[in-house]
Amino acid sequence: MTCLSPNCCLLPVRTAFLFLLFNCFLTGAALSQDFNGVWRGKLTQAPGGCYPEYFIEIQIQHSAVQLAGTTYDYYDTSRYVKLNFNGKVNMTTKRMVLMEERVLRYSIPPNCVPCIKTYDLTLTKLNNEEVLSGTWDGVMMGTKENCPHGKVTLKRVVESAFGIDDAIQSPELAAIQRTLPPISRKIELVQTLVLDTSAVKLELYDNGQIDGDTISIFLNQQLILYKKGLTAKPITVNVPVIPSKDYEMIMYAENLGSIPPNTALMVVTSGKKRYEVYLSSTEQKSAAVRFKYEKK
Repeated sequence: MTCLSPNCCLLPVRTAFLFLLFNCFLTGAALSQDFNGVWRGKLTQAPGGCYPEYFIEIQIQHSAVQLAGTTYDYYDTSRYVKLNFNGKVNMTTKRMVLMEERVLRYSIPPNCVPCIKTYDLTLTKLNNEEVLSGTWDGVMMGTKENCPHGKVTLKRVVESAFGIDDAIQSPELAAIQRTLPPISRKIELVQTLVLDTSAVKLELYDNGQIDGDTISIFLNQQLILYKKGLTAKPITVNVPVIPSKDYEMIMYAENLGSIPPNTALMVVTSGKKRYEVYLSSTEQKSAAVRFKYEKK
């Protein structure tokens, strides 16, 4: 359980080398493996740690070669450390590096110190079951002192022990959302989509004459676009989706343009499928689209 500054000089030498290595040999290989979802297993630690073995859950959101999400190190659900991470994956070798960035929350005994870790993991199949396994190292939160390193093994699971987080909202937009007043507009569901891939691209255009329409977009109640003007060129958002999780995207009209109402064409691309959805929002209602990835 650790906390890590993004400053690379604080990283253990092996950790910095791994991340530089991945930056060098990552290729543009096609997305042939879906890492999205919840992975759970056990983590071992060399002598000197708080527990020699404890549980770990990693929630991965995967877009192209980029990885992001949340980790939970825990002895049980009342004793845990929650962190966020970013990482990269080599689609050819199925090897990934995940780097925890900061501690979001923790509830552990007073004699324990959270550790911010870097994981070096590889995907294999064992008896037709997907397994992520490898090693980890890290530094103790608030220090430059290395944690006792160890090994980790995880398998894909259906449900989270802690609930699934979304990792798409930037810290800047999270700060803006905290300052916004409550929104009390009727939500009008326009369309529901069932997708068969985990990587989704949303493109938003002004529908019809360009008249100065400005919108904000919320995904699962998180602000992901703020006061963006619609034009003939698309506003693009890439959304990595987790299997069987429900997603709701709401378009909030910041103004009505010169020709009310505020209208947009949203193009949803998921794998080889393309959907066109027409959205209309006013000062009384906001348009919504729901989608879900059903893994076959």
